[in-house]
Amino acid sequence: MTLKLGLPKGSLEEATIDLFRRAGFRITIAPRSYYPAIDDPEIECLLVRAQEMARYVEDGALDCGITGYDWVLENRADVLPVSELVYAKRSFSAVRWVVAVPEASPLRAVADLEGKIVATELVGVTERWLAERGVQARVEFSWGATEAKLPHLADAIVDVTETGSSLRANNLRVIDTVLESTTRFIASRTAWDDPRKRRKIEDVVMLLSGAITALDKVGLMLNVEEKNLARVLAVLPALHTPTISHLSDRQWLAVNTILDEVVVRALIPRLKEAGAQGIVEFPLNKIVI
Repeated sequence: MTLKLGLPKGSLEEATIDLFRRAGFRITIAPRSYYPAIDDPEIECLLVRAQEMARYVEDGALDCGITGYDWVLENRADVLPVSELVYAKRSFSAVRWVVAVPEASPLRAVADLEGKIVATELVGVTERWLAERGVQARVEFSWGATEAKLPHLADAIVDVTETGSSLRANNLRVIDTVLESTTRFIASRTAWDDPRKRRKIEDVVMLLSGAITALDKVGLMLNVEEKNLARVLAVLPALHTPTISHLSDRQWLAVNTILDEVVVRALIPRLKEAGAQGIVEFPLNKIVI
């Protein structure tokens, strides 16, 4: 059994390879190659543009793949959305497709787009979104650098943004949001109906989800005398329940817990003051819930 897995070529490529690494898979990509090597003999990888991924999965050319929810909708692809994997090019968060215009534009609301030209890569979704709001505009496909279409080639654009920095840098103003999208692990219905492929897909998704859950979290372990345990536990965040076990010296205990990385730097000095010793902070690759 070989699972044909599509990996997104382009903006999501680096983040996806890193996610697989933290999930336990080593993927290497040779220069100019579209066939990455992976250290799992049951998986065969192919680099595909995220915009096309859903179509290839639907057709069965790929058993499964990683793409954005936006491109599943754009292609109207009949695929199985196995899992949401909330990560993007720069951060592990959703992206937005927004209607943007130049700061000096008189356009203020969606209704103002009536009869105007809108440039976007997401043509189908944009056309349906405008139609639902009773707005008739000419939606033109943009091959990229969509911000450059304004103001001479288009009146407005529908473009994807993660942080909004590119829009601000180009002096653009957002007037509405068309769609929020996250990355999805999708599968063909044929592959999902194959018990062996379905089991493999579920295993891969579990490991990827575990890697995302572990993002920005660390493990913390320490030793403490039993008489100081209450003081140490009072320092730890109330919502976290640590694992506590006796050491060979029954007067001493080992405490293990998982915390948000950002709080640990403030906690360690307080834990030391409360009587903790041998404090060790360690990184986490996966947390499987």
